[in-house]
Amino acid sequence: MVRSSCAIFLLLFGSQMSLYVEAAAIDSLKSFIKETRTVRANFSQTLYDKNARTIQESNGTMQFERPEKFRWTYDKPYEQLIVGDGTQVWFYDRDLNQVTIRQFNIAIGSSPAALLAGSSTIEDNFELIELGLQNQIEWLEAIPKSKESAFEFIQMGFSPEGALKIMALRDSFGQTTLLVFSDLDKNPNLPADLFKFIPPDNADVISE
Repeated sequence: MVRSSCAIFLLLFGSQMSLYVEAAAIDSLKSFIKETRTVRANFSQTLYDKNARTIQESNGTMQFERPEKFRWTYDKPYEQLIVGDGTQVWFYDRDLNQVTIRQFNIAIGSSPAALLAGSSTIEDNFELIELGLQNQIEWLEAIPKSKESAFEFIQMGFSPEGALKIMALRDSFGQTTLLVFSDLDKNPNLPADLFKFIPPDNADVISE
């Protein structure tokens, strides 16, 4: 699994990964989760097909509060919102004025939100593997233990100081989503209503 995952990483970033591997990235992830209760950050997101061709680019903001509360806002190219409160997850498409509601445990599963904002021990849901140092970024791979996960693996990159910089996710269709974080603020005060969602008037609401 490590070999195939590294192939995806090299396909996207086009350079050789260091052969020197230590537990730096895994330690950074564990420290990040242990020391971080809330997070606010900007992100840019790029979706690649299985041949590393760009399918879509988007950007927005994300916030989460441990345990199991998060909010992802997509500003461009389409306005979308994903809110989780630990019980339900709302997916709101502003252009379509459509809201999809899913049960939290089904919607989140072994997802990036579960990895960042989850309440359980990381190793309960993921196998963690060090990938090494690449361009001053320490990389790890998180492989979901659940066979029902929508992702084959999640790669995470941390700075030498332990700051989360990048996530790369490979889904079951062979597509890779690259998330690059900026202006990441650890433990800001976030209002409680940030993780609540009320469907707009006249919205088409679908429960799954």
